[in-house]
Amino acid sequence: MAKFDEIKNLVMSLEGDFDKFYNKGNQAAGTRVRKGMQDLKNIAQAIRAEVQNSKNSKE
Repeated sequence: MAKFDEIKNLVMSLEGDFDKFYNKGNQAAGTRVRKGMQDLKNIAQAIRAEVQNSKNSKE
């Protein structure tokens, strides 16, 4: 569950940058959003691998 909490915290931390990029046109905020989304992808991939390994070990 720690990884899930990490995802929630990451998404919440990006909220301000999403607003700055989409509503105010701040290009630097867009760079931060892209980096945050890449981090989110990496965490999600790690969770997927962990779930798959756990599932396979129980079979």
